[in-house]
Formats: sequence, structure tokens, C-alpha cells
Amino acid sequence: MSFLTSCDPKVQPAFERAVAMLHSFWYSAGEKAFRDVLKSDPQCAIATWGIASILMSNPLAGQGASPKGAEQAQTAIDEGRRIGAKTERERDYIEAVAAYYKDFATRSEKERQASRAKAYEALAQRYPTDDEAQIFFALYTAGTQTQADQTYAAYLKAAAILEDEFTKYPDHPGVAHYLIHSYDAPPIADKGLTAARRYASIAPAVSHAQHMPSHIFTRVGSWQESATTNLEPDEAYHASDYLVYADLQLARDVDARRAIDEAMKVSGASSRFVAPYAIAAMPARYAFERGAWAEAAKLQPSGSTYPFVESITYFARSVGAARSGDLAAARKDAEQLESFHKALLAANNNYWATEVEIQRLAAAGWIALGEGKSEEAQKFMRAAADLEDRNEKHIVTPGRIVPARELLGEMLLEVKQPDAALKEFEASQRREPNRFRNYLGSARAADMAGDRAKAAAYYQKLVTLAKDADTARPELVSAKKLAQL
Repeated sequence: MSFLTSCDPKVQPAFERAVAMLHSFWYSAGEKAFRDVLKSDPQCAIATWGIASILMSNPLAGQGASPKGAEQAQTAIDEGRRIGAKTERERDYIEAVAAYYKDFATRSEKERQASRAKAYEALAQRYPTDDEAQIFFALYTAGTQTQADQTYAAYLKAAAILEDEFTKYPDHPGVAHYLIHSYDAPPIADKGLTAARRYASIAPAVSHAQHMPSHIFTRVGSWQESATTNLEPDEAYHASDYLVYADLQLARDVDARRAIDEAMKVSGASSRFVAPYAIAAMPARYAFERGAWAEAAKLQPSGSTYPFVESITYFARSVGAARSGDLAAARKDAEQLESFHKALLAANNNYWATEVEIQRLAAAGWIALGEGKSEEAQKFMRAAADLEDRNEKHIVTPGRIVPARELLGEMLLEVKQPDAALKEFEASQRREPNRFRNYLGSARAADMAGDRAKAAAYYQKLVTLAKDADTARPELVSAKKLAQL
């Protein structure tokens, strides 16, 4: 990659390395790299743009800069203006990032994102031959994508720009990285496979680069590739959550347990929600994917200050308790979900409020089923599945603790409606492909419906998926026999 500057030629290589770190979201090292450039050349005003840029944190995660980071970024921007960049282009870069921080305390993150995208669009139009301007414009456009927009308009607009740049620069770390993010949605994920398989080799020293391909591998159900790219992550919690998810689909329960235990040993977890989310999610996944309902019911909250993080544990506890026959405990935990939902609505955090409402509806469904109210149970569970289909998963997670539509399929099996169950399992496969419990549920539904050929085919898919299992799950042992029918 190349980023021309008017700085002292001796700092140019260091500056471009810092920009490469920015492209790979290597936050602390990248910030230090830009500050070192400015220290080596105090007149390199464009380095202040880099500092302010990296302090925005992950522009695709929706949380943005912290108040402290915003203060530090504004200081850097003011310093850049004081120094005075030698070229208009460099001054425009500084003002483009400044658009995000303007009136920081009085604007929402969504408003800041919109200002940033607009500023970088103007920058890209002003300098049409500046590839870095085009790439950053694509990134910040992708950052405006909402989980409720299932046309993926912002993602696809960004991807169109990035595909052109990828043709010119197949080894550019930012292009490959942002293409993965721009295709991180079920209907378009397969378009990101080329970038996913290339990114890790472009930036082998960057832990985020090693992890990022798994965003695509997870969406397409390529579990071995996902596990491999997360084996030795420095981003212990987030990447480990992806690793645990992948291992559990492969019935590698021993490996999954080891990954959880190793992640939990890492100290200094970020106070931002990425680490707390994974800390809550991994044990819940470990119980749910193994059908260990009594184990799920005993999970302990992590004490996170984020309601949508704590809700993961209470959701797992409530469904686990209901499916274990302890309806009193299930109801108590479901009340917590309702409380979290109200708190998020009051905070205008509508995305996570919706995610918690999906959990609440699902828990209510399994409680109703335990009470013998089959129709009411199905109504709740179907509402959860329909709501989830309209709300894309957040990039913080490889997937929900369990797909709601898959959970609906399991409920329909419980009430002896195999044809309806199979329909829901197969619908869930379109968004969450190649999952262990989906193949298991599909096989059981087909078998119960009398379609022995389809049942055997699904059992065979299950056996193939888990061919390297490190745990003899009972259902896998049975599947090996039934696949031969």
C-alpha cells in the first residue's frame, strides 16, 4: 500500500506501516506508531489524522470512540491544525476525521457515523485517484449499515468500491479486511471468501487479521477454516468465542472447553462490551450446543454492566430450566430478561433491546410448553424467530447463542409436528448453515415424518460434519448407525 505525504522522507515507511496497522484495527500499536512518526518529524501534521482515526476504535461495531479517546483525538486534530499540513490533501484528511468528533458529546454515534461517511465521500470525490481516500470512504460507508436493513445497501455500496481496489491491490490489508466486513451477512457471505482466505496471509503479525476471516467462514459454515484462523489469537475473548462456536459444530467439545478455559485466564479484559459479551456467550454456547439443559440452568451471571450481555446468561438459564422441568426458576430468570429489555428501551438502545426481546419471547415459549400450553408456546417461539430474521446479528458475535428458528424446530419436534419442524430447520439453514444441532433436528424430524431417505441423508451430513469429533456425543453415536439406513 502507498500513502503519499509531505512529511520528512525518513518517516514515510513508518507512517505507511502505521496506516497498515490502522487498516487492521491494531489499536494500541497503531496509535503508538503514529505518535512515534510525529515525534520523529514534528512537522508531519498528517500523523495527527492517524492518531484521531485509530481512536475511533472499530468503526463497524457501533460503539465508536470513548469519551477519553474523543478528547485525545480532538487534541491531536487541534495539534495537526496548529502544525499546518503542507498540502491541501493532507489538510482535507485531517478535517475529514474531525467531522466525526465535532460536537462529540452532544451527538449520537449514529449521527457521528453519518458525518464521517459524508466527509470521506467528499474526500474521495475531491481526490478520485487517491486509492486510500476511496478505501476509507468504503470503510466508513460500511460503518453506517444497520442490522435492520436487510437490503445491505451500505455494505454493498462499500463492497463495490472495495472490489475495484482489491483487483488493483490484492495484498492491501484494508481492502481485504473491509471486504470481509462488507460481506458479513448470510445472503452475501460467500462473496467474501476470496478476501477471507487472503487477509490472514497479508498481515500475519496482526491478531485481528488472523481472526477476521472467521467472520466469513462462520457465515458459510466452514468450521475447520474458522477454527484454524482463531487458534492462537491475542484477541482472547472475541476470537475465542468464534473458535468455541466452530469447535462445537464439529463436536470437538474437549477443544471448545479448553478454549473457554484458556480465554478466561487472560487478564485485563476491556471494559467495552466485546470481551464481556464473549465471556457470557461461550459458557452458554457450550451448554446449548450439547443440549446440556440442566447445566445451562446453573450458569452464573458475569456481573457485566451491559444489560444485553447479562441477558445471555439469563436467557440460557431460563430456557435451560424450562427444558429441565424447573418452571419456577425459568420464570424467575425470564423476569430478568423483561427487566433488561425495558432498560435498553429506556436507553434508546433499540438494536440490543430487540435482541433481548427475542430471548424473552423464546424463554416465554419454552415456559409455556412446560406448562402444557402448546399453542401459546409455538406463538411465542415463532414470534422470536420472525423478529430475529428481521434483525441481523452484531459483528461482536459469531451468532446468537442458538438460532431462534432452529429452536422453533426443536419445539415443534417436542409437540410431535415433524413436517412443520423440518420446514423450520431447513429455513434456518439458509441463514445459519452447516450447524450440528440443525442437522440433528432435521434428521429426527424427517425420521419422525416417515421420510427415511431424507433422515439418513441428514444423519450422514451430521456424521461427515463431526468426522473429527473429540467427544462421543450420544446423538452422534446414534447418527452413525442411522446414516446407514
